[in-house]
Amino acid sequence: MSFTKTLPDSRELAFRSTNGIDVFLIWYPVDDSLAVVVIDENADSFELVVTAEDALDVFEHPYAYAAFRGLELAEAPLEAAA
Repeated sequence: MSFTKTLPDSRELAFRSTNGIDVFLIWYPVDDSLAVVVIDENADSFELVVTAEDALDVFEHPYAYAAFRGLELAEAPLEAAA
């Protein structure tokens, strides 16, 4: 999956996928900004604008940064005990 195909005015600098969660580090050359985009297996997503200094740390820990910034994320429903 390439994020750059959906946003031609951006460039994918890094990508990782773990347990159905895709994380992208994106550079927007138009304004020279960076963002970390997270898309889960349910197609829920969020984007965090980041500085160059924080970009790799946010890329590695996007949910921690989202929580720190007060971003409310939908929680997965708990499965019933068998």
